[in-house]
Amino acid sequence: MKAWYLLYCKPRGEARAVHHLTLQNIESYLPTICEEKKVKGQISIKRIPLFPSYLFIHFDPQVTSVARIHSTRGVGRIIGCNESMTPIDDTIIHSIRMREHKLLSELLPASELSKGCLESLDTVELSFGDPIMFTDGPFAKLEGIFDEANGDKRCHVLFEIMGQKKRVSVPRNSIKPV
Repeated sequence: MKAWYLLYCKPRGEARAVHHLTLQNIESYLPTICEEKKVKGQISIKRIPLFPSYLFIHFDPQVTSVARIHSTRGVGRIIGCNESMTPIDDTIIHSIRMREHKLLSELLPASELSKGCLESLDTVELSFGDPIMFTDGPFAKLEGIFDEANGDKRCHVLFEIMGQKKRVSVPRNSIKPV
């Protein structure tokens, strides 16, 4: 009977395993999350595996040989593959997919989500004095001036409130250049 099984991949071999399993017409599911990374001064969003070195496969062990899957490039072994294999309940896979979709939709706008999560979503690098606008949070739609970066995920912004310029530390993803 066709069911979901947990597959252990070789280190950083999840994408290779998914590719080669797809070539064999074996359905696979690699849950991912988006993570901000700063590379050479550029902030980008990368998709990384939710469970590093693990993915789910959907197949029937009576039809597809377990040895065939074990010999696939990037694959380590099927977890729980002894005399009887332990399938994973479909509701667990559905729940993980729903949570992954919810996290992606909160992070990316709908237009980007429809393209799938990007391999990298480069944002414009801001420098001192650049005008910005808050996109969310308590200062949404207010304009300010970029002051400086404060770590990988936060920055300092100057904005005028009640006739005085105030400096606040905000998440980097809550502002955009004007």
